[in-house]
Amino acid sequence: MADEPPRQAVNGDSAQRRQWWRDAVVYQVYVRSFLDSTGDGVGDLAGVRAGLPYLSKLGVDGLWLSPFYPSPQHDHGYDVADYCGVDPLYGDLDEFDLLVADARRLGLRTVVDIVPNHSSSEHPWFRAALAGRPGGQERAMYQFADGRGENGELPPNNWRAMFGGPAWSRVTEPDGSPGQWYLHLFTPEQPDLNWRDPRVGDYFEQVLRFWLDRGVDGFRIDVAAGLFRHADLPDSPDPEADERTRDSVNPLAWNQPEVHGVWRRWRAVCEEYTARDGRERLLVGEVSVPTAAEHALYVRPDELHQAFFFHLLSAPWNADSFRQTIGDALRDIAGTGSTVTWVLNNHDQVRSVTRYGDETGALGAARARAAALLMLALPGSAYVYQGEELGLPEVVDLPDEALTDPIFRRTGSRRYVRDGCRVPLPWSGHASPFGFMAEGSAAQPWLPQPAWFAEHTTDRALLDTGSFWHLYRDALSLRARLPQLGEGTLRWLESPPGVLAFMRGDGLVCAVNFGDEAVPAPVPGAALLSSVPCAPGTLPANTAAWWTHAPGTH
Repeated sequence: MADEPPRQAVNGDSAQRRQWWRDAVVYQVYVRSFLDSTGDGVGDLAGVRAGLPYLSKLGVDGLWLSPFYPSPQHDHGYDVADYCGVDPLYGDLDEFDLLVADARRLGLRTVVDIVPNHSSSEHPWFRAALAGRPGGQERAMYQFADGRGENGELPPNNWRAMFGGPAWSRVTEPDGSPGQWYLHLFTPEQPDLNWRDPRVGDYFEQVLRFWLDRGVDGFRIDVAAGLFRHADLPDSPDPEADERTRDSVNPLAWNQPEVHGVWRRWRAVCEEYTARDGRERLLVGEVSVPTAAEHALYVRPDELHQAFFFHLLSAPWNADSFRQTIGDALRDIAGTGSTVTWVLNNHDQVRSVTRYGDETGALGAARARAAALLMLALPGSAYVYQGEELGLPEVVDLPDEALTDPIFRRTGSRRYVRDGCRVPLPWSGHASPFGFMAEGSAAQPWLPQPAWFAEHTTDRALLDTGSFWHLYRDALSLRARLPQLGEGTLRWLESPPGVLAFMRGDGLVCAVNFGDEAVPAPVPGAALLSSVPCAPGTLPANTAAWWTHAPGTH
């Protein structure tokens, strides 16, 4: 795009590669679990700032911060009470500014999380809506509706909330009488905004500009297939679908065509800032839709730059499923001019070591290492969730009294509960708090850390050249140096059953053995990098490797 102005170089970037996001590797920081600088048991922005050299050493291109805005924390910040502030739990705006400046000095870009689908029930708008009258301007900012039944005692439709229970709650009017109902597709503390009211869109444009003016490099958009509902709010033929799957399945509540107009407007704002200084600003969406073709609609040239492709994360561990998933993404998403945004872990999903594993843990670790090399060899960008580089398994035995996930509070069921992937990181030492906070602090980490975290601390990983950390570091280093990796093309290679093999560019081969027996390697000679040690000419079970020779050459 030679007619566009160059941007400032960051982390070795050049004007010719100004669209840094196309092949970036971004590290997801779940702020409350990263590093606690105050000893209150909760991670904070100063802790993230202290950890920036660690991220730079790992070799990522940027960081995505989970919500740090003022919030009652019913869903750990995804219930926002003020979109233009910092919760005192995490710091203040001055600390945020220091974090962004320090990150830039280290060549790291900063992406912040924005939550436009719903606000907190303590947001001033919602408080005004509760105090207002039915049909008034205050209530028009949210999804209020009259109930059904003789006296409005039944909810407006039969929808169920993703986090359990009815998707509607009835309010008590200022005069004490039973009143209207409001929609909340997650929890009652997260009322859905009404994006059909133009004031909502105007407000969020101001929010974008507030953070862009503070120097952020982009936004991760929560529930990017949300915002709009079917205008008539009809009954769903399968009202429990979202609740049953814990996903955005109800076609009347998600993925409405009007949402694309919002992303076009936001893209225009980002392009305006890019035109000023040549520094590309990113919009990356959390888009959960059934197919890659639907996903592709969100990353058309005038909409989101990227959207997380969750299908790789959810694919079962076999070569055919992975090949189909990757092929669909490259065909449909890359065809828009965007690049695929690959992800294997995040703060909402069971960690890959556990997801791919068995009771021993060894199988899951081997597969997770192989999946990481596969992901980092694919065309496009990738996101790494904190602790993924340490090989952290899911903490599956948190006591009920420690669980904080609203899914558990709403349903009483541990199924789909997300606390197990959010336990504070282990940095050092042999016992909790494992360096997450200062020894001797009066508080405890907000979620209890198991004793076996001692095997996964950062300081231990840095000393062990065979650790997950060194695998990620080596892969990221090669990815930054080798022209075949990052953005580009992929060509599938012939391979035996249970093996996936492809070539990137001119002679970079990646192969993954999904099976339980070793197979001949597709390339003679020693591997450039492998997820476990492998002899020349052999690809062990549940292993991935990279080579720099074309098949059949010596």
